Amino acid sequence: MSAPLVVSIPHRLGREEAVRRLKAGLGRAAASIPVMQVEEERWSGDSMNFRIRALGQVATGQVDVADDQVRVEVVLPWLLQRFAEMAQATIRKRGQLLLTKDGRK
Repeated sequence: MSAPLVVSIPHRLGREEAVRRLKAGLGRAAASIPVMQVEEERWSGDSMNFRIRALGQVATGQVDVADDQVRVEVVLPWLLQRFAEMAQATIRKRGQLLLTKDGRK
């Protein structure tokens, strides 16, 4: 098994507002990536476990929301590891869009 891909996204929203925005916007963010489909999204408090399918491969991960950052950890199957750098940049960009103060940046 490969090492997980980890992305930390800082925010100034507080934990509750960050969770609210992620719950409301995660589906929209995923829908904007045509090769990816969210198969499972399960929240437990301030953490979410998920399973996604991309290019016929399944990846799993976890999102942990803190007062000042969101930590996303994704385990990519070996076939998708070549896209790890692109995935990391995309996760960071989409996360920052969801977590900006005015929601428009």
